[in-house]
Amino acid sequence: MKATALLQSQHRKVEALLKKLESGRSEAGPLLEDLADNLAAHMAIEQELFYPRVKEVDADLVNESYEEHSVAELALKRLLATDPEDDSFSARVTTLKELIEHHVEEEEQELFPSVEEQIDEDELAQLGKIMKARFDEVCEGGFEAAVPKGWARTSADASKKALSRRKSKPAAA
Repeated sequence: MKATALLQSQHRKVEALLKKLESGRSEAGPLLEDLADNLAAHMAIEQELFYPRVKEVDADLVNESYEEHSVAELALKRLLATDPEDDSFSARVTTLKELIEHHVEEEEQELFPSVEEQIDEDELAQLGKIMKARFDEVCEGGFEAAVPKGWARTSADASKKALSRRKSKPAAA
């Protein structure tokens, strides 16, 4: 599966989880856990694999995407820290949903078409395979293992810093 198709299928799953959570008709705990694990794994593969590869296609949009991930991750952390019976729970679900919808719309309508135009289909298929394996690995470890603790740092910050370190190391002779 092409990298872009994989990401789109994950977008649909997250949207469905958010819709179920927003409806209030299902128990919040298991839905939140599934949502957190899926979002953490999805953001990890975009930040670690997809964005570094496609940054040349649209650097501004990729940089914005890292920032949107940071904000969404903080919104998710706030949601996870909120009792479903609390008055603010519904507002936090809605806020996270709106952040995700905006991010998905930009990716699917702006970034993905440009990526598919500029990157060979075979390469996108190979990247999709690598991303799927990493997604499964991160999902298995869960949200807690995938994101930094606390509020000051996000996984997007960590990914960008790791990428920067890799670029600054001299190549082996």
